[in-house]
Amino acid sequence: MTVTAPFDNSYARLPAVFYTRLNPTPVRNPSLVAYNEPLGKILGISPASETDRAAVFSGAKVPDGATPLAQLYAGHQFGNFNPQLGDGRAILLGEVVGTDGNRYDLQLKGSGPTPYSRMGDGRAWLGPVLREYVVSEAMHALGVPTTRALAATLTGEDVLRETVLPGAVLTRVAASHLRVGTFQIFAHRGQIEALKELTAYAITRHAPNADGPLGLLRAVCAAQAELIAGWMSLGFIHGVMNTDNSAISGETIDYGPCAFMDDYHPDTVFSSIDQTGRYAYSNQPRIAVWNMAQLATSLLQQMDDPEAAVEEATQIVHAMPAQIEAAWLDRMGKKIGIAKATPEDTPLIEALLKLMQDQQADFTNTFDALARSDARDQFLDRDAFDQWSSEWRNRISQESDPNSVMQAASPRVIPRNHRVEEMIAAAVQGDYTPFERLMAACTDPFGTDDTDLMRPPTKDEIVPATFCGT
Repeated sequence: MTVTAPFDNSYARLPAVFYTRLNPTPVRNPSLVAYNEPLGKILGISPASETDRAAVFSGAKVPDGATPLAQLYAGHQFGNFNPQLGDGRAILLGEVVGTDGNRYDLQLKGSGPTPYSRMGDGRAWLGPVLREYVVSEAMHALGVPTTRALAATLTGEDVLRETVLPGAVLTRVAASHLRVGTFQIFAHRGQIEALKELTAYAITRHAPNADGPLGLLRAVCAAQAELIAGWMSLGFIHGVMNTDNSAISGETIDYGPCAFMDDYHPDTVFSSIDQTGRYAYSNQPRIAVWNMAQLATSLLQQMDDPEAAVEEATQIVHAMPAQIEAAWLDRMGKKIGIAKATPEDTPLIEALLKLMQDQQADFTNTFDALARSDARDQFLDRDAFDQWSSEWRNRISQESDPNSVMQAASPRVIPRNHRVEEMIAAAVQGDYTPFERLMAACTDPFGTDDTDLMRPPTKDEIVPATFCGT
């Protein structure tokens, strides 16, 4: 039985200025690496053989009802504006309304060249596909808004990067693939009618209660504030917070050179292409505000009197730091057992983080140990921890069930960088056991008891840099 899905492709019904219609480039010999059965059920995708799934989710076969297209957008990349980007190696198959009532995009990533490929081959290799599969599903399990992974397939064809590598395709699921850069390109081109139509579409899809463009801006800023607080509470570093990687849905999107910190340091950078630390862990809140300022600039172009609307748009964007701080305080308070933290609790949280930085304590394991064991073992100077702990214990004595609060907020396992690289190296050799093991643990991050996957890397295992998948 072939793969079927209840397609209802609203983006494809927009004018052709927003995209280019084209099919994925067929591949020679696709085979299925992984399929997310629970997600497939939510999407209403029919049961099918592994062979049929491999054909559809590699792009070798287009399912009935799909309207494949590559989306157009622009973007600021490391602060520099690129006036045209677009899906250079991705094809939006279409949209479905899931059994949960939500609308989802189904996109093939690594499905061949498009008019926006900029001399690239439009393909992906197995490593970045598996990285995004694991990390995006881990983020979902951690309760942070994210795109998700439906399938990973081998294409049966090699791709050439620095060496010859196995080609692969990721099937990505998102609330949409609308980005800040989607608005930027039409504002930059002065295509005001297209910008108005895009804004109306985005409001209908993502912010139905929004009052016009500034209402949309307010909703997107609020969603981004919650997202960034989620990243910060997990020690997650996106690595490429360009405006074309900023989804207006408030989902984490485009897992390229991303990573979770091991030892805590606010200036941590993993991306091999981030030479200045623009997207360092501690800079993520500031960059999110900067990105929203670019969205505001684009949205204002369609206003009858843009100058009159500047003040309100500025107020919306300038309110973001406080929104991020409030969401961060809520999440971090829970990580130390405070169900409803107040600004008076901020110094206690910051003192712990400073202690962790000074003592090179592991971010994830320190918070896990606060709830489940003796966190003293995470610190080189245990007397220093004891001093902080005395004040902390006094504070949480006022809480009804601090351990439960902490255990619900602090994962036991994350997809640590060295484990992801280990998984990729094995998969390239045809061994998917590390992938399956990591997936099992990371999709149960609060309950797993796999102590080996909880272990930080040894000095020989540290992965200092991660790379973009292109």
